[in-house]
Amino acid sequence: MSEAIHSETLRDGGVERIVLARPPANIVDMAAVAAVRAHLARLSERPSLRLILFDSEGDHFSYGASVAEHLPDVVGAMLPGFHRLFVELEALGIPTAAVVRGQCLGGGAELATWCGTVYCSPSAVFSVPEVRLAVFPPIAAMALPWRVGGAVATRLVTSAERLRGPEAAAMGLADRCIEDPGAALLAWYDSALAPLSPAALRVAWRAARRPMARALAEELPALERLYLEELMAHPDATEGLQAFLDKRPPAWRHP
Repeated sequence: MSEAIHSETLRDGGVERIVLARPPANIVDMAAVAAVRAHLARLSERPSLRLILFDSEGDHFSYGASVAEHLPDVVGAMLPGFHRLFVELEALGIPTAAVVRGQCLGGGAELATWCGTVYCSPSAVFSVPEVRLAVFPPIAAMALPWRVGGAVATRLVTSAERLRGPEAAAMGLADRCIEDPGAALLAWYDSALAPLSPAALRVAWRAARRPMARALAEELPALERLYLEELMAHPDATEGLQAFLDKRPPAWRHP
């Protein structure tokens, strides 16, 4: 398996823990996305699997996607591949969860908040800061309204606001904030999911997540076009990304 991630099977085959394994930043770049997608493809053969759990090595969940891979010569391949991860994950019909400690930013926050259950530590910091680089997070634009409502989601996407663990849990961005979120989430699995029929659990999951599956099929293509065809045609997108890489203030152009 790619060094970008590693995995382990827990709870008598009921939990598959997929770990972002390039600390300290655990960047969700094209290599990491490819590794996760390849691993997910093998999970369809596991009928007893009740939960896919995303976790991380080190102090931080993820600083997000690679900024360099958002530049015009790469983003046309990067963004569709990143989005396919969510399509394939949802198509499995297996409940998902994330354990978040430290920074959970950008594409990392999209991965975590797409999951059905999110436990975080008090050290967690959630943010989708893409707008500061003159781009936006398509997955977060769909996932955040599901978790926190449209008005709050709009604020988070357009302001790059940072939310610490307790505040994220209070508003529903995370389900619980606790000192040891990994142990707590597995304890929740033991009491809530382990006793259930895996087949019935998957059908119930698919039924409850129909709006998310519909958004991936109907809304995500439109958001991807908005990103690649409209936003990337404006010089501000390239300027924002390049300014970040150059560690300088951006020089915006008016429309």
